Amino acid sequence: MSAYDKHVAALRRLATGDDIAVIVTELAWIARHFHGGWYYEGPRIAGALDALPDDRRARLATALVDRLEAGEPPDADGDADAEALPTLVAMLLRRFGPAVAVNDIRRLLDHAIGRWTWWLADEFAELCQVVYETDKTLPGEVVAVLRRTEVTGYGPTGLVRQLLQRVRDPLLNPGEAWSDRVLTELPALGDGWPELVAHAVTATSARPSDRWERQARALLDRVGADRYRKTALTWLAQVGRPRTVRILARTHEQDFSQAYDPYNATALRGFIWLLTLAADGADTDVARELGRLVETSLRKVPGIGPRNPKVANAAVHALARLDGEPALAQLARLTARVTYKGTLKELNKALDQRATDLGLSRAEVEELAVPTYGLTGTGRRIETFGEITAELVVDGGVVALHWRNAAGRPVRTVPAVVRREHPEQLRELKATTKDVEKMLAAQAERLDRQFLAQRRWRYAAWRARYLDHPLVGTLGRRLIWLVDGVPCGYADGALRTVDDVPVTAADDTEVTIWHPIGRDLAEVLGWRDWLERHAVVQPFKQAHREVYLLTAAEERTGVYSNRFAAHVLRQHQFHALAAVRGWRNRLRLMVDDEYPPATRELPEWGLRAEYWVEGTGDDYDTDATDTGTYLRLVTDQVRFYPLGAPENSAHAGGGGYAQWLPAGGEPAGPLPLEQIPPLVFSEVMRDVDLFVGVASVGNDPTWQDGGPEGRYREYWQSYGFGELSATAETRRDLLTRLVPRLAVADRCQLAGRFLVVRGDLRTYKIHLGSGNILMSPNDEYLCIVPQQSATAGNGQLFLPFEGDRMLGVILSKALLLARDTEITDPTIVSQIRHR
Repeated sequence: MSAYDKHVAALRRLATGDDIAVIVTELAWIARHFHGGWYYEGPRIAGALDALPDDRRARLATALVDRLEAGEPPDADGDADAEALPTLVAMLLRRFGPAVAVNDIRRLLDHAIGRWTWWLADEFAELCQVVYETDKTLPGEVVAVLRRTEVTGYGPTGLVRQLLQRVRDPLLNPGEAWSDRVLTELPALGDGWPELVAHAVTATSARPSDRWERQARALLDRVGADRYRKTALTWLAQVGRPRTVRILARTHEQDFSQAYDPYNATALRGFIWLLTLAADGADTDVARELGRLVETSLRKVPGIGPRNPKVANAAVHALARLDGEPALAQLARLTARVTYKGTLKELNKALDQRATDLGLSRAEVEELAVPTYGLTGTGRRIETFGEITAELVVDGGVVALHWRNAAGRPVRTVPAVVRREHPEQLRELKATTKDVEKMLAAQAERLDRQFLAQRRWRYAAWRARYLDHPLVGTLGRRLIWLVDGVPCGYADGALRTVDDVPVTAADDTEVTIWHPIGRDLAEVLGWRDWLERHAVVQPFKQAHREVYLLTAAEERTGVYSNRFAAHVLRQHQFHALAAVRGWRNRLRLMVDDEYPPATRELPEWGLRAEYWVEGTGDDYDTDATDTGTYLRLVTDQVRFYPLGAPENSAHAGGGGYAQWLPAGGEPAGPLPLEQIPPLVFSEVMRDVDLFVGVASVGNDPTWQDGGPEGRYREYWQSYGFGELSATAETRRDLLTRLVPRLAVADRCQLAGRFLVVRGDLRTYKIHLGSGNILMSPNDEYLCIVPQQSATAGNGQLFLPFEGDRMLGVILSKALLLARDTEITDPTIVSQIRHR
């Protein structure tokens, strides 16, 4: 007989006695150590107590609810399940029936408020019904649990559905900041508003039907479209804020506290649809809020993924319906920023349709969609508030507001008179500043993708869209272009060659973006000098961009590259980077399933690139998240296929990739690497180098022990101090110019793969790829975990491009270690002074 069976038998014996406390202890043990199967074993457990008379059942019910209210302490084995005891208690209270005091059921329902769903749905609904019949109402938070259980719960929910057909209040589930605000304000809004909210809850389809819209328009006429617009914007602004009712975390369960309530999400979709009917296409506030909703709703939650793509897609649909520049600008910005495949598909569809309607190409629409945001000149906007002046300045990748008082002197903060007398104007200026920041980042990413887009412009259109545009010009003027085949950059008010000769061109002259591949080394080095001479900081690497040419090893392998094989990557970081760079990838779970490789499709070239990866590790506790996702991947080959070739797949944990073909399908082999255009090969390999350089466990300073059970110690050592990648080689070349300008230049020198720094206590070798540090004597490892905001010399040193965080980390460590006697961090000091 198992220990579990012994405890059930003990329950039967105890049911004939009067020791309620011991029964509670036995039930708590069963709840802790019994995992699942309540539908089958639950009746046997409850049946063991059938011998209890009604008075003892009532006392046991009260004692069990008391136990719940006191909270379950964690047991020694760590096997406690936060859901198990409440489920068992609810099951018993239902079985005990009329013997249970209604107040005890009320207390159980109070305990249920923190649940996302209830495991035994119909049993829970029966208890709710007892309270509802007595009180003629249910707490809103309990109704929320019932609704979430019906939408996302497990098992039969027929009784839940029947009860919810009777319980209509509250109109929305409380517990979210935005829904709480709606429920609070609704009584004072007047006639028609409850009906409007109730109509929003019926937005259950992907698109509004004609009938739904007719009813919506009638309701908007009743409450006032403009009044709804203003009110709804204040409600929607609360979406995404922390929940007001905390969700209790369960073992191995997703973090529902960050998810959208699924019942409320349907209402959100309805509110968004209503907003498109109440606003016009020129409404900047509405377009801005819809864009924010897309990003907020796609923010990822561990174990869940995007918080709510349904709401994000509804906002995209709304933007597509608003026929105005603000909505088009949001669509263009989001297309450059969104990585979630489903929503990106909707965004692409919306922009393609807008291009068709305008008779333009998709690329032209994306270029023309960028607003000026009131900027005059390039990167400047002056706003007056009475005698106070604010200047919005775009300087490189930084957007800032600078204030001057009535006397014209700079002030650090917003003057009080502006806050007091011009609150709406100030709000709009701050909102515009945030819009500019978001659009600037999106346009930088779009421009970085132009290398593979094969985009060509006529000079007049290019100049208007990229050189003289008030916002995009702040990026375009920091890049190198080919004007009629002549490389040129912008400096001192004009386009200039590398020798600073002014460049002029006719309106129909062809312009393309310059890439270092295929250019003479002298030309590349010349442009690097030019950027430095004119203090131009590029928005991403262009003159310093890494170039990847076929190696002898790749010529021998022929159809695949092993250049970035055998690396160990943090899966979630790799997955995020892949999405940003336009790769399609799926998170691998520790399950018996097949997965395609990470893939980047290149339709302009008719090609598809694949990076073969697989999950590594077989220990669920150390190699996977609570939801079963591999923490780490190992890497293999890079291959190229025709765009329409059948896709490869492999088991999540490895075993080799193969093409699964439909009946009669023909396999397609990889293309010879020598047939891949050099630009395509270089850019794809640059992406893969980025994945490895950022996501490798080898650049984690805390992994000197090799991670779980030391399995990756050899890899960490070889990567953390081994040969430099192309990115690290570029970093080394740049450091040869930067190090002599450091304040501690006399203490620093480059030696092979390292920046060597001489302190007063020790000498340090900083690896140029990983940023890991070895100390003299004996190359002892020094662990310094950089801050997320680490910058290159605290912004005091000129860098010719943005985006290389590791370069900033290396320089920050050099400045720190050169003055090692001044270090106060005890974790660093203890390592340096330990001998």
